[in-house]
This record gives sequence, C-alpha cells and structure tokens, in this order.
Amino acid sequence: MAEVHGNCDLAFESVRELLQQRLASGDEIGASLCINIDGKNVVDIWGGHADQAQTRPWDEDTITVIWSSSKVVTNLAANVLIDRGLLDANEKVATYWPEFAANGKEDVKVSHILSHTSGVSAWAPGITLEEVLDIEGATAKLAEMAPLWTPGELNGYHLLSQGHLVGEIVRRVSGKTLNQFIVDEIAGPLGADYRLGLPKELYSRAADIVPFTPSPPPAIDPTSIAARSYAGTPMSPSFPTVPNGDAFRKNGIGGIGGFSNARALARIGSMVSLNGTVDGKQYLSPKTIDDMLQEQVAGVDAVLFHYFRFGLGLALPSPQSLPWIPEGRIGFWGGWGGSFILMDLDRRMTIGYVMNKMHEVIMGNERTTHDYVREIYKVVDQLK
Repeated sequence: MAEVHGNCDLAFESVRELLQQRLASGDEIGASLCINIDGKNVVDIWGGHADQAQTRPWDEDTITVIWSSSKVVTNLAANVLIDRGLLDANEKVATYWPEFAANGKEDVKVSHILSHTSGVSAWAPGITLEEVLDIEGATAKLAEMAPLWTPGELNGYHLLSQGHLVGEIVRRVSGKTLNQFIVDEIAGPLGADYRLGLPKELYSRAADIVPFTPSPPPAIDPTSIAARSYAGTPMSPSFPTVPNGDAFRKNGIGGIGGFSNARALARIGSMVSLNGTVDGKQYLSPKTIDDMLQEQVAGVDAVLFHYFRFGLGLALPSPQSLPWIPEGRIGFWGGWGGSFILMDLDRRMTIGYVMNKMHEVIMGNERTTHDYVREIYKVVDQLK
C-alpha cells in the first residue's frame, strides 16, 4: 500500500490519515498536500506514485501540472505590478497594449481580464492546440478579435485565454515574459518550486497526468457564450494528457501551464494569507490585497454554469455554490481535475494541493479536494 511521507503536526493527523485513505481507495494515485499557518508548514505530506503503472514513487520533490491553479500565480504577477504602481487595475488594457483596442475592446480594463469579465474568454472557433501553444501568435489573435459580450457585463470563465492576456500585460509593463517575471519576482525570492512549462532536465521529477474518462458533452445552445468559448478553446478528448508531452512542456501557458507541488503553492499563496509579507520581505501591500479581495462580479458563470464571485484574480467564497469553502477573507482557485490553492487571511493559512489523477470536476473533487479542505478547517477551528 502506498505510504504517506513528510511532516505533519500531531493536531493534523486526521488530515494525513485522510490522504492515506484516498491513496488506498484509488481516489488518488499520487498527491501532495501542504498547510502553511503563520508562515510555518504545519502539514507537508506526499504519497503514492508519479505514474499510472505505479512504478515511480511520488517523492518529496515531485512536481506536476496544476492546470488552472496556475491562474492564481499568473494573476499574482499582475497584482505585484499593481502594487508597485506600474499597472492600474482600473486602467484600460490598451493603455499598456495598444493593439488590444481593436474590434470593440477599447474600453476593456485590466480588472475585466483579472475577473473573467473582459469578453475575451476564448479565440475564434477552430483554433488548434499548436496555435494556442504559440504564445506570441495566439496572443496577437486575442488582440485582433471582438469580445463575445459587452466587457464588464457578466462573468464568463477564460479557460485558456486569461494566461495569454495577463502574460502580455505583464510583458508590456515589465519587459519580461510572464514566466521570467514569476521566477524573478515571486517563485525565486520565495524559494518556491514553481515554473510555467518544464525544461527537459526536470522531466524525471514530473508526475504524469492520469486523465478521467469524459462524460458525453451536454447539449448547449450553439449561439451561447459557452458554446462559442468552447469552440474557441482546443480541448479534444485527449487534451488531459497533453501536459505529458514535449509540445506543452516547452511553452509556458500562463492559464494552465504551471508545474509545481503543494509545498510551493502554499509558499506562494502565503504572500496573500500573511497580508503581503513573508519572512520579513513585503511582496504586496495590505491595500493591494484588500483590493484583490473586493468583489468585481458575482453570478452564474456564462461558461462554467456555476455561481462564482471573483475579485482581482481570485475567486471569493460563495456558500450557495461552494459550501465546502467557509466565508471570510479568503481567495482561492483550483485546477482541472482537482488541484487547489486557498489563501485565508483570517486564519493566516494557505492550503496547497496537487495530484496527478484527474477527476471530471470544475472546482475540486468531492472525494479529495473537498474532503481535505473540510477536514483542515475542522481541525483549525477546533484549535481556535
């Protein structure tokens, strides 16, 4: 039976046992889970295997793609620039990226992109994966297209496009690629094992993604925002295994291309949970964090069909649709299949969770993500 390794405060033994149970049941193949409170990792555990055949153990330094949990780090990069006064969330995107004003996007604000309300939720129908992996070319295509709805009018999840959009804003403002900015200004200073894409010398550390068996797609109005967004996002049935190949790994896709583990996610997220200062170094001001947690939009998402609330780059608690996340000064988001990062300022706590066995879920899997978060809060609130 796969064993759980790492460090776990005795108070959180039930969390370690829960991961052990999920590995034993087959709900997990390999995973890592980290809880950082007040800057200290009270839980930093991992276990299972890095491949479906279960021939390689999931080790302390194993990393894997985290899908849309990457958006949290990408959007933190934009917020770092906002904090430094180099970027204004309420300014028009075209101020920094003039070409973006084409075809009715002249009034799109930076905040619209960070809150999934820009109208640029995808590319024109028929775009290929190869085209999306060409970051420069795909970004230029987004600048040329018309929005799918009036910017700011509603929220429609930007499945892949948000990373390209934020990445170009970061590049225009800082002069660095998104990945280089993250490495230089966030992951590097924090000592966090995080990057967009994966160089070949790190392949031996990477856990292979194990896909789910997809259900038949629901019937939706072909003229709807959702239908047009999915038509402009190249997600074939084989797409879940794309991160296991060279083409995906050599391109740093800001929306879904982060490779990391739970420890690194918790370390990066602590920038927010600790009100901007980690180990005596200020990465964000308390005001910038307050602004990040201010609701920009709330409603049933036009692409995901679930009720969400968004701040500037983070989702906010919505008990009516996500009852497993408590209310409070909390920002979070997750990745396709189950990965998750949560930042709780009230408890000065960050949760990072990464796995390789995907489940067919939008926001966390009930048997893993939801259960881990519920158990963690049960312990933390008992300790209080």
